[in-house]
This record gives sequence, structure tokens and C-alpha cells, in this order.
Amino acid sequence: MSTNPPIRGRGAAENPPNRFTPIARVPLPDYDPSEDPAPQTQFFRDATRDVLATNTSPDIPFTYSLNPYRGCEHGCTYCYARPTHEYLGFSAGLDFETKIVVKEDAPELLRKLFRSPKWQPQSVGIGSATDPYQPVERRLRLTRRCLEVFAEFRNPVGVVTKSALVTRDADLLGELARHRAAAVFLSVTTLDPDLARRMEPRAATPTARLRAVEELRKAGVPVGVMVAPVVPGLTDHEAPGILRAAADAGATTACYVVLRLPLGVKDLFAAWLERHYPGRGDKVLGRIRDTRGGKLNDSRFGVRMRGEGEWAETFNQLFKVARRKVGLDRPLPEVSAAAFRRPGQQLTLF
Repeated sequence: MSTNPPIRGRGAAENPPNRFTPIARVPLPDYDPSEDPAPQTQFFRDATRDVLATNTSPDIPFTYSLNPYRGCEHGCTYCYARPTHEYLGFSAGLDFETKIVVKEDAPELLRKLFRSPKWQPQSVGIGSATDPYQPVERRLRLTRRCLEVFAEFRNPVGVVTKSALVTRDADLLGELARHRAAAVFLSVTTLDPDLARRMEPRAATPTARLRAVEELRKAGVPVGVMVAPVVPGLTDHEAPGILRAAADAGATTACYVVLRLPLGVKDLFAAWLERHYPGRGDKVLGRIRDTRGGKLNDSRFGVRMRGEGEWAETFNQLFKVARRKVGLDRPLPEVSAAAFRRPGQQLTLF
């Protein structure tokens, strides 16, 4: 893949071919991408009638997940969800962050599901693929309306985000937390604002994310920090500092995920490295290969999150020691479905 110049506010700078589509646009030899207009974000309606996705992965602690948006305007260059956009006929590159598919009916479908006697109350993960608090959420309030349904039924929920917008919903999350039915993880990849701006161009700054941890804790919401992804050779040295900052902000626990580069993400990330950190690509990609058996991705359960090999083992020990020093080696309180209710449903004596 050729390396295009960076696009302000975007993580990718190219649209590689869709692996399912035999037709691809090939630029002319004299094509200059810097002359193209800045790509604008477009939004598309998702008419799916299935609101929850089912997970069977043994290394993910929930069976059902809810993603109100497909694609993500945050534009994180490393996002493992990018290839899912190809199922929609889009590219994993710029399309992933500029063509956002919106599940407008998600709150109504969720309410219908929870009302059904077939629903067995259990925790649902929000944000397992794309961020539920990406910029358009300020206007659409889709995630908030889904949380209103969770609060109405007191169904437990776990949220993962890298956006400070989550604090807007501290009232709903706090209400759920009073019934042991909510937990939030803030993803903090780096404390370097310049690196964050390049790597996660439309996500909240590291300072704003840590401030969100503090505000959620004040609202009574159990909060942890995910150091994710850890990029060997680029961000791994920051882990102790991130853990200290997270503890100071009031986080209860912390975990990490090592970078993996599935399918076309590997080429997008390599191009990003060449654009922003020329000369460091071989070192970073080499260390990633060291954790993935010589490849840039290893999808095996139990290995994909941590990697293996000398670097992975050394980092794991370093992380555990640093986490223990700052008191983040405790797990979050386990969420519970004990308070689940179906409003309006009559109770019986037998």
C-alpha cells in the first residue's frame, strides 16, 4: 500500500480495496491525493432488527454486546473492528471512520427484548467493537437512550469507551450502579497528547479520559482503566505512568491488551507508522511479530489479548508489579442481575 500524506482529523489516509469486492479504484500515475477535498463524515441508517450480538469467545466475559454504531469516527488507526466494515461493502480505511452506520431503532428493540419472557437477565457489553460515545452521539443520544432502557429494567451493563462524553450519562450509570448493575472501563492508550492526536484523532485527550474516571467515581460508578492497545516499541514504556495516573483519578482496577493487526489493519497501521514516525516502523512491527509467532496477528483465544514470547512475558510481569504498587490489582465489583425487573408486570403470590 502506498503511503498518502496525513489527513487532518483522520487516522487512515487511504481506502484499501474491500477483500470481498473484486473491483477496486486504482489511481492514475500522476494522481496527487493531497489535492483531494477533506473527506466528510456520512451517516447511514441500519435497519437491522437484531439489537444484540452474540459472543462465544471464551476470553470475553459476556455473551451479549450492543454496538449502536458501526464504523467509528474516532479514527483509531489500530482498531481491530475496521475489517467489519467490509461486510457492509465499505473499506476498512477511511470509509470506516467517515461512513458511520447508525442503529436508530436500538432503544426500542432493546426494550422489546427485555420485555420478552425469553430474555434471561444478564450483563450486556456496550462498546465491544466500536465506541458508543463517538462524536455523533452528542447529537443522536442513541447510547443514552439505550442506557435509559437498561436503567428502566435494571439490566446490568458494562461500558467500554475512550470518550469523556460518558460522563454525560453519569446519572443513569450511577442509578444502575446503586443496584450493582453497571461498570465502566476507560481506554487510555497513551498520556502523550501529540501521539494520541495522531493515533486516535477524534477521541478525547488523555487528560479528559482521566477526568472522566474521576467524575464517574464521584457518581458512584465502578470504573477501571484499560491500557489498550499496548503498542510494543511505541507506547509500552508508558504503562507505569498510565497506571499511576489512573489510580490518582480514582480507578479501581486496570488491565491491558496487546496490539493485534488483523487482515487489512496491518497495512493501514504500517502506512500510519511511515507517515507519522518514519524509520520506526521496522522496530514496532518487529516487536509485534515477536509477540505473535512471527506474524502481525494471532487470533487464538487466550493468546490474542496478551501475545506470547519473551516481550509478552516481560511486559506482563512489569504490568502486574506496577499495578500492584498503585493499588489497581483489585477486580471491579461483579455486576448483578438480581435487581432486574419488568416495569408494569404484575407480581403473583405463587
